[in-house]
Amino acid sequence: MKHFTDLIAEALPEVEEIFPWDLEEKLREKPELILLDVREPSEFDALHIANSLNVPRGILESACDWDYDETEPALAGGRNEEIVVICRSGNRSVLAAQTMQRMGFRQVVSLKTGIRGWNDFEQPLYNRDGEPVDIDDADGLLASKLRPEQRRPAA
Repeated sequence: MKHFTDLIAEALPEVEEIFPWDLEEKLREKPELILLDVREPSEFDALHIANSLNVPRGILESACDWDYDETEPALAGGRNEEIVVICRSGNRSVLAAQTMQRMGFRQVVSLKTGIRGWNDFEQPLYNRDGEPVDIDDADGLLASKLRPEQRRPAA
């Protein structure tokens, strides 16, 4: 049986990752860079990097292709575009980037450390209304909310 961490470990050799400081530099050079945030809408609404496109992983494949209700034209027509995939910690984005590569995307990378790392690097985040999110508030929103019943049972 495989676990989430096993799937990520298998995907990592296939996916290029960049750090938040690399992304900051890329955005200075190419402000129109496609930033694809694969977190759930509620996570995205709470805080995200400016000008990110929110496509949850659950609809990624159909959003990346034409002729679906979920189709995102920037993605469906962007197989040759440079795309940075973002999530909270850099795990879901690795899996999403791997999927996109399998779908023919040539320049897709994952943001290592995700939004958490972006916030730790003290880069701006915004809420759904476009208002800046305070760095300390962001820390709280990005903190793990693991409940006791979600922990692995003792052996």
